Amino acid sequence: MSLKSASCPICGQPAQAATRPFCGPACRDRDLLQWLGEGYRVPDTSIPEGLQKNDGEGLDSQAD
Repeated sequence: MSLKSASCPICGQPAQAATRPFCGPACRDRDLLQWLGEGYRVPDTSIPEGLQKNDGEGLDSQAD
C-alpha cells in the first residue's frame, strides 16, 4: 500500500509519513489514549480457572 492511498484509521484523512498510519500527532495520540484507557478490547470467551462450572456440588446445586 502506498502512502498516497493510506488513510488515517481515526479520521480518514490522508496519512502523513511522519505519523503513519495516522494523519498527524492528534490522531496518533487519540489512538494511544484508546489503548491506554482500554477502549480497544479483545473479547475473552474462556472461563477463568477459579470460576469453572459447578458439577452439582455447592450452593447452587439442587438439593434432593
